[in-house]
Amino acid sequence: MTGPVHLSAAQARRIALAAQGFGVARPDTAAARHLRQTARDLGVIQIDSVNVVSRTHYLPAFSRLGHYPRETLEAEAWGRTPSFFEYWGHEASLLPLDSQPLFRWRMARAEAGEGLWSGTARFGRERRAYIDGILAEIEQRGPVTGGDFAAGPRGAPGWWSWSDGKRALEWLFWAGKITTATRRGFERVYDLPHRTLPAAVLDRPTPTEAEAQRQLVWISARAMGVATAADLRDYFRLPLADARARIGELVEAGELVPVTVEGWDKPAFMVPACRKPRRIAARALLSPFDNLIWFRERTERLFGVRVRLEIYTPAHKRVHGYYVLPFLQDEAITARIDLKADRKAGVLRVQAAWREPDADGETPGALAEELRLAARWLGLDRVEVVEHGDLASTLTGALKRGD
Repeated sequence: MTGPVHLSAAQARRIALAAQGFGVARPDTAAARHLRQTARDLGVIQIDSVNVVSRTHYLPAFSRLGHYPRETLEAEAWGRTPSFFEYWGHEASLLPLDSQPLFRWRMARAEAGEGLWSGTARFGRERRAYIDGILAEIEQRGPVTGGDFAAGPRGAPGWWSWSDGKRALEWLFWAGKITTATRRGFERVYDLPHRTLPAAVLDRPTPTEAEAQRQLVWISARAMGVATAADLRDYFRLPLADARARIGELVEAGELVPVTVEGWDKPAFMVPACRKPRRIAARALLSPFDNLIWFRERTERLFGVRVRLEIYTPAHKRVHGYYVLPFLQDEAITARIDLKADRKAGVLRVQAAWREPDADGETPGALAEELRLAARWLGLDRVEVVEHGDLASTLTGALKRGD
């Protein structure tokens, strides 16, 4: 039996970028089929409520496809014939509709009280009759929101002061008894799965836990290109023991190949047919919740850049800013910017701009071009830079040269 494949750090990085959809030309006109392919390539798109620039589920497609109609993603997620559905994939996530059967084991565990936030699990145990009553009401009255059940006692801080009705809806959502039919603004509108999702998907056989988890691990490996066991487990937040067992089974079956990577202190894995490009040409502003960088340990391993989310850090302790987007330039993260969409003023505001060690003479111009594209996509008139950060002055100059 041959030993594991050995990759240089640069090879591993290129494989990872290619697997994530970088290194190919953006389409002249991004359409629904491109969004569907991006979702299939990634396997999961995280949802987050922060709207400083754009809610994060819109950003991975922009990073890979460039300017695309945001309403196209909304139609694919919450339209009359959706191709995505919402569930707990990584965190709250949009997932390709075809993968719904792969999460039924998680729904079943949630119904049994496993894998939930502790407060949600306790509520499910203690208030099951109440939860069943909420479900019966949805069956009778149709789509509902958390606001429809806002009355009643509320939880302590950390529970977001949810009402009992909202807690019941969250338990039902985890257990797969209800799903997101659409959203109003950012508020979920819940309904029963058989009134929301296609029968062709719901009628598919339910795989065993082990088979579903094997498929999820394989999807994770395909989406990441090269990944350690910790990377593979994190992608869909699998239980530790389950992830280890499924990785071993996939290796035994030849569906994952063991890999060693220069500079990595843990063994890694890849799917045999992954792309192995000789170079990657790419430009992208990355949401802090983008699949490429959401696992901070992996980001540092791949790019040598320490990325931390500072939204919850007190302002005086922040290093780079509130909502910071790293800038991918070809095969390196060369800058990071604290960005804000000032919609009232029509301005995409760079509140700070910082260079990374791999920045070069082309970084300011490349970043300026991507910022102009982002402003147009967001419907803003211009980009303005606040003179804060060691890249701010040269970025301002690059933007002026392009005007």
